[in-house]
Amino acid sequence: MLSLLLLATALIVWPQLRPLRRLRPRDKREVVVPPYIWLAAAATLTYLVAGVGGLVAGAVLAVTGRRILKQHRRNKALRQAAEALSNGLGGVIDELRAGAHPAQAAESAAEDTPAPAKEVLKAAAAASRLGGDVERTLREMKQPLLGKAVDQLARAWHVSAKHGVALADVLDATRRDLDQRAAFARQVHARMAGPRASALVLAVLPVLGVLLGEFSGARPFHVLTSTAAGQFLLALGAVLGAAGVWWTQRITEVQP
Repeated sequence: MLSLLLLATALIVWPQLRPLRRLRPRDKREVVVPPYIWLAAAATLTYLVAGVGGLVAGAVLAVTGRRILKQHRRNKALRQAAEALSNGLGGVIDELRAGAHPAQAAESAAEDTPAPAKEVLKAAAAASRLGGDVERTLREMKQPLLGKAVDQLARAWHVSAKHGVALADVLDATRRDLDQRAAFARQVHARMAGPRASALVLAVLPVLGVLLGEFSGARPFHVLTSTAAGQFLLALGAVLGAAGVWWTQRITEVQP
């Protein structure tokens, strides 16, 4: 049964499927293999090589690596979105001090601002042009990358409308605060590069130890894959290693 499963998987992922590609439209002749096929093939290969313990270890490491990569990408997107909003607010401030209406200033600055900050400025411009409540409009926006910054911008607009403070001055203070937060996040991220590298080296050391043991004739791979105690230790080591890497990433990564 296992041999048939491997054979079926090999036939599905085989790259030379010219008859099938000829039947497809010219712009859609590339065969896209579903992700679950690759997942099933990788799980089957891991099970055959390292047993149940290796399968558990591989799953733990794969899930942990995916979560860390996803969090890293999200934090990078947060920094880029905050910087884009800060630059956009700089354009709004310049337009306001030149005598432009807030709606016109926000709309003009939004043209040169990337998303998602662009949508924030456009929403503020539309609400201001129609005489609506800009603060409420901003607070009701669903911006997962700019939640805190948008709330801060809404409070600044509220202060200007309620107390008569110049909108340019309030927005300038908001922009400076965003710049300081972004600069602090970049500085901490740069200083934590050393600890993150040390944690990565420590996570790779067990693999190097197994390889050195194999070269010296101790056969640790055989123990880990062919004995019950080895299977348990393999899964346990993967869990502990993944927990250490995840915790290091958690305490060294700073959100803007």
